[in-house]
Amino acid sequence: MHLYCNVTRGGNLESRHEVYALAIDGDGKTIFSAGDTNRPTCIRSSLKPFQASASILANATKSAGFTSKEIALMCASHNGEEIHVQTAKGMLNKLGLKVSTFECGSHAPYDVETRNKARQKGFTPLHNNCSGKHSGMLALAQKLGADTKGYISYSHPVQKTIFDQLKRLTGKKTFPHGIDGCSAPTPFLTLKEIAKLFQTFGSEKYPELTTAYNAMAKHPYLTAGKDRFDTDFNQALQGRGITKVGGEAIRGMVIKTEKYGVVGIAQKIVDGNQRANETAVMTILNNLNILRPNEKEYLKKYETKQLYNHNHIHTGDIEGVIL
Repeated sequence: MHLYCNVTRGGNLESRHEVYALAIDGDGKTIFSAGDTNRPTCIRSSLKPFQASASILANATKSAGFTSKEIALMCASHNGEEIHVQTAKGMLNKLGLKVSTFECGSHAPYDVETRNKARQKGFTPLHNNCSGKHSGMLALAQKLGADTKGYISYSHPVQKTIFDQLKRLTGKKTFPHGIDGCSAPTPFLTLKEIAKLFQTFGSEKYPELTTAYNAMAKHPYLTAGKDRFDTDFNQALQGRGITKVGGEAIRGMVIKTEKYGVVGIAQKIVDGNQRANETAVMTILNNLNILRPNEKEYLKKYETKQLYNHNHIHTGDIEGVIL
């Protein structure tokens, strides 16, 4: 089976994004597959709930006094809106640390309105979409009694603890890895391994994962922000499912269903273009028919992505096709 996202202009095919994807049921059986699901790919920010779980397991979040909202931000790739910045700032205050302690770097907020406002004063690491994740890592460093300096290094106790947790959740002993956009190490996994990891996320077998899952379900806006698929999906599913996007168009998802049990989904847009991400996963969900009518209606706008030029003229669409 092949899954593509066709980009049209004037009703004519202009470009095409190929999608590798896998969905497994509660027994680990494949219920949807497209492309090479055994090819290793970098999990990027789709790893965040599992990185957060290492801090939760070590009681670092408890020692820091982090709330459910703050744990949700640990799992987020947020827009850098005021609610995200202030939540991250509050986490730093609880740790008694300064913004300069962050080693994630700064970038402009994803949200356009927020970006324009923030540009007047300058961007800080608090605007970084990973500031919540890094707050969790700093909490873990303090809990471990480790120096916060260099916490992003693969050899630092924080990252060793995170990778030990990943080994525990996957059963793997080693991981090829690279450096993420926020400078922390990030592993390469196959889509099969990512789908299984997200299925485990919703299985309620690991209390630390359940804590992260419930935080994301309870506070969907903190997991992404305005006009973001992750926010809308996590809001629409009302605790029945969670999704987490990552850089270079990776995505992980879990949905609790009556028909298939706990479904784990992983997808990768092969060329790394995020513009096809939401359309691709909606094509998979519609093919499996696992969204309830109200959920499907809530997310309907993502089924076909309309494209506009600078004069706001509708020029074409992005649509998923299964061949």
